[in-house]
Amino acid sequence: MKAYVFPGQGSQKKGMGESLFDKYKDLIKKADEILGYSIVKLCMEGPDEQLNNTKFTQPVLFVVNALSYLNKINEDKSKPDYLAGHSLGEYNALFAAGGIDFETGLKLVQKRGELMSKVEGGGMAAVIGLSEEKIKEVIEKNNLKNVEIANYNSPFQIVITGLKDDVAKSEDVFMSEGARVFIPLKSSGAFHSSFMEPSEKEFEKYLKDFQFASLKIPVISNVYARPYNDKEIKKTLTDQITHSVKWTETIRYLMGKGVNEFEEIGPGKVLAGLIQKIRKEAEPLIIKDNMVKEKK
Repeated sequence: MKAYVFPGQGSQKKGMGESLFDKYKDLIKKADEILGYSIVKLCMEGPDEQLNNTKFTQPVLFVVNALSYLNKINEDKSKPDYLAGHSLGEYNALFAAGGIDFETGLKLVQKRGELMSKVEGGGMAAVIGLSEEKIKEVIEKNNLKNVEIANYNSPFQIVITGLKDDVAKSEDVFMSEGARVFIPLKSSGAFHSSFMEPSEKEFEKYLKDFQFASLKIPVISNVYARPYNDKEIKKTLTDQITHSVKWTETIRYLMGKGVNEFEEIGPGKVLAGLIQKIRKEAEPLIIKDNMVKEKK
């Protein structure tokens, strides 16, 4: 069993997509018309400040991920059994599953990026070396009211988010509780947290004008770490903005379904590294009769 996974923000880099642009000139032309700027120029020439700005990162990365997928299936002539994407990458998974076309996906992530870029005063940091349970305990014990968990990237790599000053102040707390590393991330927004509620409400309104097709390949959602329900696509995408990315549980779910081959489609190898850690540090989730059990 095989799963394709698509990366999100953090995987962008100058030069990404270079080998794909000439192969998919029609799609690049459509993308430029929708966005109002040149995808190729931004990817190849930067500047880095713009490429790393959420407003631009999301649509540009969606395009490169999408072209990478089209190139992959054109070369292999086969499709995966499951699909998943980390945060923004979930839109590429929905595209690959036939739920949205290229233009729709690009319009959605363009709006998503615009809304998320407006949220300021937030911060994010990766806490390495503590389990999910321990981090929750530390947050509660130390009354870190303005700190939440954004990403469960692997069993011992958790991304926290919240108000910028509170996230910065929490470093000493987490380090004193046994964290090996505390890495502040370049982010102005408290993504995947309750602080994104204004963006969530605006995005919910925007989604009303779009239609989604039934998924031809199961897509595992960030919010639930379970397959998308065709009737709940809009709600799940809306919830994703304020809910944690359950990446560890997503991969464990796929492991429990017999997936033994994971391939990252897009720039970089961030997800490949996380998946390697998850497979080493966690057991599959075995699903029977809608009950979740840990494999003993």
